[in-house]
Amino acid sequence: MSVDSKVVRGRRDLKFTSLDDVLADAEKLASSPDTEVLGNWPLNHLFMHLASAMNKSIDGISFKPPWQYRLLGFFIKGRILSRGMPPGFRLPKEAEARAYPAAPSVEDALETLRKAVDRVKTERMTVRHPVFGRLNHEEWTRFHLRHAELHLSFAV
Repeated sequence: MSVDSKVVRGRRDLKFTSLDDVLADAEKLASSPDTEVLGNWPLNHLFMHLASAMNKSIDGISFKPPWQYRLLGFFIKGRILSRGMPPGFRLPKEAEARAYPAAPSVEDALETLRKAVDRVKTERMTVRHPVFGRLNHEEWTRFHLRHAELHLSFAV
């Protein structure tokens, strides 16, 4: 049974200012035997999801959402990039497996996340976001920070 992430209690309140902050938090979560995930995805899936988003912001994104999402994105882009993402958005079932890939272990997923952060720091992110449209490198970085805040807030 899936968890309604809109109403999960006990999430952490995170505010990352750099990708190094994201990695430090991920490493802390991965190294603690007491880490619990309150949402629908285990830690290795969360790390892989964040890494995948980072890599796709460099390599390209083939997913094209319905026009309604793209129109909404035009209006909420600034708010999301500055204040973050609300919990509770659900992807269609067929898209979830692609969006939350598995890794054999948390350590493997963490290593994949490290490599993705290294890429984002050294390569330019210039592809169109499927919902928000054109983002420059700085906007993509802010997107990744807000994205990590949302997902890692479920790991306590």
